[in-house]
Parts: sequence; C-alpha cells; structure tokens
Amino acid sequence: MGKRKLSLESTRRPPFGASVFINCPFDSEYWSIFEAIVFCIVDCGFVPRSALELTDSGEIRVHKLRDLIRGCKYAIHDLSRIELNQNTGLPRFNMPFELGLDLGARFYGPKSLREKRCLILEG
Repeated sequence: MGKRKLSLESTRRPPFGASVFINCPFDSEYWSIFEAIVFCIVDCGFVPRSALELTDSGEIRVHKLRDLIRGCKYAIHDLSRIELNQNTGLPRFNMPFELGLDLGARFYGPKSLREKRCLILEG
C-alpha cells in the first residue's frame, strides 16, 4: 500500500448533522476552555468546527463564516467574555455577530437549516 499525502486542510467537509460550530474567544486566557469544549465535542462523536480553520485570506471573512455556520447543525456560542475595549470603550461584536449569523441561517435560511440548534453561554 502506497504512502498517503497528509494535508493541513481537509478536502472533505464533515456531515451537517455531525458538525458543531464553536464561537468563542481564541486568546491564551480562554484556550484551556476552548480545548475542553473541543474534547467534549469529539468525545460525543461530533466534529468541532471554528473560524480557526479558515485559512484563505483572499476570501471575504463573512462569507467564510457563512459557509462554516451553514455546514453545522449544532453550535456553541460563548458570549461570556464580551468586554469593553480600553482604547475605544466599545465591545468586540464579532461573537454576537456570529451568533446572529447562526440564528439568521436557522430562521431565514432554506428549510434544510431549520434543524439547526445552538447552546448560548453567557456570564
């Protein structure tokens, strides 16, 4: 049997019903929680998906998120760390925005996306 080439980016997408979108902070302070979430998802037999897997910087980010969210039946949105930026006095709105994309896909998307479910964590 010949050797297979390994690729960092998968060419196959996991099935819709097995995919869980993770929307959370990716900083070092949160990383151990992110790892625990990923572990739980995998241990339950699902496939974790997140914005971290998006590597094509030539593609529009909101389109990448749209496609990623559209491909996941389940989602975990952790909004517990929405804090004010000390320089601007404004919070980062990316995590609530991604939650909005997920809910919008469910409520306004095609029939196939009406099965979407999400867990929202907030502090």
